[in-house]
Amino acid sequence: MKFATSYSTPFYGADPDKLIAYARHAEACGFEALYLPEHIALYPGAQIGGMELPPSLPYPDPLTCLTFVAAATERILLGTGVLLLPYHHPVTLAKRLATIDVLSKGRMRLLTIGVGALPGEAQAVGVDYRTRGRRADEAIEVMRLLWAGGEEGVSFHGEFFSFDDLSSFPKPFNATDLPIHVGGSSRAAARRAGRLGDGYFPGGALAPAERAAQMDLARTTAIEAGRDPEALEYTRFGSMDMSTERVEAFAAQGVTRIVVGPTTTDPDEQREEMTTFATRFNLTPTPG
Repeated sequence: MKFATSYSTPFYGADPDKLIAYARHAEACGFEALYLPEHIALYPGAQIGGMELPPSLPYPDPLTCLTFVAAATERILLGTGVLLLPYHHPVTLAKRLATIDVLSKGRMRLLTIGVGALPGEAQAVGVDYRTRGRRADEAIEVMRLLWAGGEEGVSFHGEFFSFDDLSSFPKPFNATDLPIHVGGSSRAAARRAGRLGDGYFPGGALAPAERAAQMDLARTTAIEAGRDPEALEYTRFGSMDMSTERVEAFAAQGVTRIVVGPTTTDPDEQREEMTTFATRFNLTPTPG
């Protein structure tokens, strides 16, 4: 089992010193990765799952923050949970992600994408909310094509994106691709993970039966697409106080990674939570 941690900047603060201190301590404790969320724009009345998001919540750009974190750490992997893929142009996003991966020496490896749940956010960036799933599918194809393409260039003609003989350098660090995990709480997300993803990261508010059904759907969709279902990673949210028995139950369900976040805004208490968790599960830093 792999263990990562999330840092929800809207609730724990966008203070640069606190973010770096959290990331460095997570690395020292042996957590595999640090995940950051994204919202591009909020507005009065914005709700997700019945929970209202105050417009004043600070959502700094996650990729900028992860670049900042990468410069201050050595080993911890960089993750998003989730990046709203339909609201980014895949040509520029492919360049940004590859650049972060190069500068971090191969640590931009836990990109998790979603399609968004706020219609007003889609409208703000000029995206038809009804097409966001199809845009995400195309964007994944475009980015992978650009990462793998050479000096001769690659071409793509889809519903939303079109270009001829395009080259994108630098490539990811010692690679021609970056893993793309799919996040979400819907069967459409599970199918996307099976067709196109390297893993599935379902949301937290799902009944156990639906959660199991979605992971089964991801695997069967992978088989239908001619892909190896066993290669799909399965990431779940956990809690800082979770027991070894709970982790064993997750493992029995096929979970390969657990992401936990702090329960407090106090930096000292956050560090104590991480240290206690790391001790409970015998985490050790990956050698540099």
